Amino acid sequence: MKASVTKSLFGKAPGGGRVDLFTLTNARGWFARIASYGTILTELQVPDRRGRLGNVVLGFDNLKQYLAGHPYFGCTAGRVANRTARGRFRLDGKTYKLCANSAPHHLHGGTLGFDKAVWAAEILPGPEAAVKFTHASPDGDEGYPGNLDVAVVMTLTNNGELRIDYTATTDRPTPVNLTNHSYFNLAGSGNVLGHELKVAAKFYTPADAGQIPTGRIAPVAGTPLDFSKSRPIGARFAELTALPIGYDHNFVINGGGKKLAPCATVFDPVTGRVLEVLTTEPGVQVYTGNFLDGTSRGHGGIYYTQHSGICLEAQHFPDSPNHPEFPSVILRPGQTYRQTSVHRFSTR
Repeated sequence: MKASVTKSLFGKAPGGGRVDLFTLTNARGWFARIASYGTILTELQVPDRRGRLGNVVLGFDNLKQYLAGHPYFGCTAGRVANRTARGRFRLDGKTYKLCANSAPHHLHGGTLGFDKAVWAAEILPGPEAAVKFTHASPDGDEGYPGNLDVAVVMTLTNNGELRIDYTATTDRPTPVNLTNHSYFNLAGSGNVLGHELKVAAKFYTPADAGQIPTGRIAPVAGTPLDFSKSRPIGARFAELTALPIGYDHNFVINGGGKKLAPCATVFDPVTGRVLEVLTTEPGVQVYTGNFLDGTSRGHGGIYYTQHSGICLEAQHFPDSPNHPEFPSVILRPGQTYRQTSVHRFSTR
C-alpha cells in the first residue's frame, strides 16, 4: 500500500476557528492522528510482536475533552518547554516577566502556550505521510519578546518512525525550547512500571523541591536515576523521595545537542513493542505520569491513573534562560532554530 494523509473536521476552537484532524498512514498500514489544535498527537497505532495494531499514546477521541483541560497530552510545548524559575529571565540586560501558570514558576509556554494554539497545516507531497504545521507567535506572547515563526513537520515514515522536525525564526532575541509531550504506553493500557527503560545519559541536572535545576550536573551512577542498563521503570521507586512518587527528571544525553543521537529506549515485555528515541537535543525530561489521577477518560474508555504513561521530552535543560552554564536556548535574528526527534518502533 502507499502512504497517505487524510483530513477531517475535529471541531471548533474557542474562538470559532476550525480544528482539523490529520490521519497519517504509512506503507505498512500503521497510522497516527494529529490535531491542528496544539499539533496534538491524539493516537498512534503500531503493531505488537504478533502484528496486531494498538494505540501507544494517551489521548482523547474528541476535541471537547482537550479543550476542557489536560496534562499536555501529545502536544507541542513552547515557546519554552519545561519550567522557568519564578516566571522570569534576563536577556541582553532586560528582565522579562512571564505568566506564572505553575505558580510561582512558568511551565510549558504559559497559560496560552503553543499547546493551545490552532496551527495552520499543509499536507506535504512525497512517498511518506507528512504534515507541516505552522504558527506565528507575536511579540509579547505570554511575556516573550519577538515575533516568532514556528514550523513543525510530523512524518510517519515507511520504515516505522514518527519523525518530528522543528524550525523557528525570530525578529528579536528570544528563548526557544520546543518539545513534544506525548505520554507513551506500549501495552495500550495499565501502567508503565513494568516497561523496561534505558536512557543514554551518564549525568542529570539535580533540581530543588520546585523542580528548578540547581545548576549542577551530577552523575546518575549510584542513584535510582541510573538507566544506563535497561530495567523496569518502577524497580527503584522505593528509593525516590519526591512526592508524588515517580520520575520527573532531566537527563543529559551522551553526546547530545550536536547531531541526531540515541536518547532512550523503552521495551514492553508483554506486547514486545520497542520504542527508541533519537534526538538532536542535549537533554530529555523523563516523566512517568506522576500527577495522573484517574479523572481523565481516554481512548476506549480507559481512565488514566498514576503512571499510565511515560513522557520522553527531548529538549534543552529546564530553566535554561536563567543558567548561562547550560546549553543556550536563545535564538537571535538571522539564526534558525532547528531540532529533530525520531520515535522508532519495532518489536522483540
